Amino acid sequence: YLVTTYMEAAELHYILQRINTSIFQKPDELMKNILGVTKHLRKKILEAGGDVTRETLTVISTCDGKSYYETPEGECYRVYVYVENTISLEKIQNTGDFYAAAKAFGSFQYLLADYPANTLYETIPDFHNTKKRYERFLTVLKADCVGRAAEVAEEIAFVKRHAADMSVIVEALLRGEIPLRVTHNDTKLNNILMDKDSGKGICIIDLDTVMPGSSLYDFGDAIRFGANHAAEDEVELKKVWVDLELFEAYVSGYIKGCKGALKKREIELMPMGAKIMTLECGMRFLTDYLEGDTYFKIHREKHNLDRCRSQFKLVTDMEEKWGRMCEIVKRVSQ
Repeated sequence: YLVTTYMEAAELHYILQRINTSIFQKPDELMKNILGVTKHLRKKILEAGGDVTRETLTVISTCDGKSYYETPEGECYRVYVYVENTISLEKIQNTGDFYAAAKAFGSFQYLLADYPANTLYETIPDFHNTKKRYERFLTVLKADCVGRAAEVAEEIAFVKRHAADMSVIVEALLRGEIPLRVTHNDTKLNNILMDKDSGKGICIIDLDTVMPGSSLYDFGDAIRFGANHAAEDEVELKKVWVDLELFEAYVSGYIKGCKGALKKREIELMPMGAKIMTLECGMRFLTDYLEGDTYFKIHREKHNLDRCRSQFKLVTDMEEKWGRMCEIVKRVSQ
């Protein structure tokens, strides 16, 4: 809800949100993450001479000093200061929008580069642990509780052919090849507030999924969502392909926004991040389809299967353009 108040002739605006406790079952931990991260961001923004009222979220405490209010019925609500003169975009209108989004998320990564990521709670445990997602897929496949496995043999085979990809980022983190970082984990375009006048991305919102992870999660999911012109559930698969112009714009903006915070190996693995996040998403849709559509909301028969096929088509197109994707990353990062 947008809340408007009037104090001493001033009109002030706030955002009132109900926390989704069916997904985020530990609101204390969730809000501790948000308070810790936004406090750190405010410090960095002030040091750089920025505007903390616009460049990060501000949580309004309850009268007894808590970060959220719980009703007698158990519903949890929080309040943020409304960031004035901004918009959020649902779709990319041009390459400049995607570049601005990438730069904003890159800056988010840069400002939090020295935050102790291991102190954050996992608000959704193993959210992007693709290796565990694959293990769960195999378990669900074996159970075949609603008898759908036979009709999706091709999709099942696709997942199994990519088994080795599932552990690339997880293993790189475990080996210390890439650093554990604060990650947003939902880097869609509409989670950035853009300044109405300049068009620049100024404030990252929807911090519920802020957790410890890899920068490749954020980069990869943004490419999955934004560098493909088709809808996530597109049934005409010929419309599903990765736009290399948009890919290059995002690589450029993300690296620019990170201001040197990324390690060499993180940059090298950017194409793999895009591939793995797309593969993981498709596998999750397929897993849910095999379980009887119990997690993702569906609006038609075989909706999750359509989503799965769209993601796998995008993975296939990335593989066909792999050399060019790697070349773009190498050229832009030099």
